[in-house]
Amino acid sequence: MTLLSPLTLRPGVVSRNRVWLAPLTNMQSHPDGTCSEIEETFLGMRSDGGFGLVESCAAHVSQDGKAWPGELGVHDDAMIPGLTKLAARIRAGGALASVQLFHGGLRADESVSGMPTMSASAYEESGNATPRAMSEDDIARLIADFARAAKRCALAGFDAIELHGAHGYVLSQFQSTVYNQRTDRWGGSLPNRCRLIREVTRAVKAAAPSLVLAIRLSPEDFGQAKGIDLDETIELSRWLKDDGMEVLHLSLWRSSQVTKKRPDTHATPLFRDAVGKDVAIVAAGGIWTREDAEQQLTHGADAVALGRAAIANHDWPKRVAEGLEIARSPLTPEHLMSQGVSESFVGYLRKWKNFVA
Repeated sequence: MTLLSPLTLRPGVVSRNRVWLAPLTNMQSHPDGTCSEIEETFLGMRSDGGFGLVESCAAHVSQDGKAWPGELGVHDDAMIPGLTKLAARIRAGGALASVQLFHGGLRADESVSGMPTMSASAYEESGNATPRAMSEDDIARLIADFARAAKRCALAGFDAIELHGAHGYVLSQFQSTVYNQRTDRWGGSLPNRCRLIREVTRAVKAAAPSLVLAIRLSPEDFGQAKGIDLDETIELSRWLKDDGMEVLHLSLWRSSQVTKKRPDTHATPLFRDAVGKDVAIVAAGGIWTREDAEQQLTHGADAVALGRAAIANHDWPKRVAEGLEIARSPLTPEHLMSQGVSESFVGYLRKWKNFVA
């Protein structure tokens, strides 16, 4: 196995290499959530540039889950034509095409969605509107929304979908001991707190069996992922495998570092032991160079997902294969726009420390 060797996800679904585009918030879609030509170009360039799988930004499965302007939508059948064009464009470049399914929960934005926020509990957090605690009917609708969104992605011609169970969004909020203060069957014990992501996984699998099913998890606390315990997430990964997960995407933020809970151990071997060899593991977090990527393979990952490096280098896999220089931040707006990054996306990237010159 090498970084540029093929990876079979299931019979007939093969990534040409082990370098994938991570899901990237970019605010490049239309206000109603339909995919724009700008977004199509941005993702299409990464496919042309040699990435094995190209994944969309987080795409809201229901209007009340929308978290920022310009977010891609998979919440309505009106999105299907744009999604179909996007899938075709990505696949035309030789990459597998994937969509990340998402609901912001307490981090949804009422000013963008036009709807009140909801989450596991009415958790008050600075900078966010306090959400209402979801009712049984709200939860049932959310599960159905994820399933309907998955079916739209299948109809649009994608190869895969990913559930966003990381970074403190709604599926992670239910898992969390901080955000989830419920005392019913959706809160308290680990099985109860993981019930939502498991129900969503099974519903999505049933609604879109033709799609490879990936799930992104935060292994432990970092940033907005709060109340997430490493050993609990490892146990969750075992359950998700039983529920139909085919790809486990570990959002490590700093993939070169060991875990906080077990300072002598990298996260990937722990999850490999938990899910076995039948589930592909993708590692993401601060990967810039070929050496960074190959280090993750030695830890037991099957592939890596690039974020910032892929924004800066739309053809990162081709550059690595040919031994060419990799552009590093800080980057000029002109360079970023030459990589298919729109002006609005450049504006968003200015919030990242030392990324835009």
